[in-house]
Amino acid sequence: MSLRLLGAAGLAMVVAGAVQAEDSKPRRVLAIFAHPDDELFVAPALARAAREGEEVTYVYAASGDQGPGVSDMKRGAALAEHREGEALCATRALSASETIFLRHGDGTLGVTAHHPQSSARQLAQDLASLLVERDFDIVVTWGPDGGYGHADHRMVSALVTQLVQAMGDERPTLLYSAIRKGTLPPIPEMQAWAETGPALITLKYDYQPQDLEAANMAAACHASQFDEASRAGMMTLFDQSIWQGAVYFRHGLQARQSAADAHQAED
Repeated sequence: MSLRLLGAAGLAMVVAGAVQAEDSKPRRVLAIFAHPDDELFVAPALARAAREGEEVTYVYAASGDQGPGVSDMKRGAALAEHREGEALCATRALSASETIFLRHGDGTLGVTAHHPQSSARQLAQDLASLLVERDFDIVVTWGPDGGYGHADHRMVSALVTQLVQAMGDERPTLLYSAIRKGTLPPIPEMQAWAETGPALITLKYDYQPQDLEAANMAAACHASQFDEASRAGMMTLFDQSIWQGAVYFRHGLQARQSAADAHQAED
């Protein structure tokens, strides 16, 4: 099954080895995250999409100016610039078509979000411009849980959903990343991560060894956030527990789901 078909009405089953028509345009995927390194949670899927000819654009709402991670860097502009460099390294490893930094304040997206001059309102304006100006077929983002509850993650999910649901019938397909219930590895720090019941998952997106290797290369870029052992083993850990050969998603707007979606989720 190819991500390129998600821009049409519902999913379609693809015959293995089918060749894309020469005059057809590659599908355009918009992956919207809160911070550099968030892309790692779905990295093999995005690597496969790019490998198969999709145009994948990465957008980071904030540049991580408040997250020194395992580094000894001070919070602030220099850290944000450093983390943008790590994100560029990671998205190159995943064969991104474009990487965009919106540079809203790290940790501010949920603060007084309803106020006219809030970070959330400003981010919504930036994202609305992107969605209007570009003809994206698929939008990938955090689910409402934010992965592990991070307020910036949750706000990115909420704003993206708000904007896509207000678009017309030609709106892009909205996909939330999902961790299947019961697949978290036995690591104490990960037990608070959000899981999704299997019945709600609508897309299983298989990846190949080269896609996992691209994800490993992306993880290696984030040296400020993870120690060397974590960078070296993170993607393998996810592959053996959460993913097991496929990244899982659920449709953010169920009106886009078709009978083919349900069939795919059961496979």
